[in-house]
Amino acid sequence: QVQLVESGGGLVQPGSSLTLSCVLSGATFTSYSMGWFRQAPGRAREFVAAISWGGGNTWYGDLLKGRFTISRDNAKNTATLVMNNLKEEDTAVYYCNADRQMVKAGQPGGSWGQGTQVTVAS
Repeated sequence: QVQLVESGGGLVQPGSSLTLSCVLSGATFTSYSMGWFRQAPGRAREFVAAISWGGGNTWYGDLLKGRFTISRDNAKNTATLVMNNLKEEDTAVYYCNADRQMVKAGQPGGSWGQGTQVTVAS
């Protein structure tokens, strides 16, 4: 029922910025908390950020050092991840997650998008 489509990935140099978007369809957007996860080759899936249903509360992964910002626009059924000062270790496939309950960092449920590739390299 829930469909998620990510966009905005690409190849960028270290220190640059990138904005990812996730559009939800097939359900009521405000019924879902939203989150972003990432997975690099040979590494486990990692929690990036989450935002509550109305956008009043946000959570971030411990190692992001304040570089990423999650937001949502409930009028456009869209969650956004703004990534600043990108580093090579940020290279990964970034996945959007939607959950009727709060997005869970450790064991996420809900629905997933197909992912968008972010590559940070010189």
